[in-house]
Amino acid sequence: MEIQPFMIDDYGAMIALWERSGLPFEKDGRDSRDSIERQMFDDHIAIITLKEQGQLIGAIIATSDGRKGWINRLAVDPDFRGRRLAARLIEAAEEKLAEMGVSVIGGLIEDQNFPSMAAAKYCGYEGWEHLVYFRKKLNK
Repeated sequence: MEIQPFMIDDYGAMIALWERSGLPFEKDGRDSRDSIERQMFDDHIAIITLKEQGQLIGAIIATSDGRKGWINRLAVDPDFRGRRLAARLIEAAEEKLAEMGVSVIGGLIEDQNFPSMAAAKYCGYEGWEHLVYFRKKLNK
């Protein structure tokens, strides 16, 4: 298995991975092919993949807002779960974020996403159950 930077040719495979993983995404918004391609060239974003014999089986997006690093879009193919592959992706994201100069990393996980919560806890992350997430979409 090989950790690699994301290549735009993997876009369709990444969307399929997110679908198989039950990860919601905005194919016409921030997760569109054009948007992901722009993100590839942003120094504050690292899109990382995990491949097995050329097949995309895992992905993660690491971002830095200049103060804190964020782990986003962590997905491992359900057929490959239980092998600590999410931990490998998280560790790769942490390395990239450290290179970006961040020392605190956070992640938002939906309350029913038990595999991601287990991976975060395994990697030493603490849950903060008393936070409430607010958001506003500027492009409707």
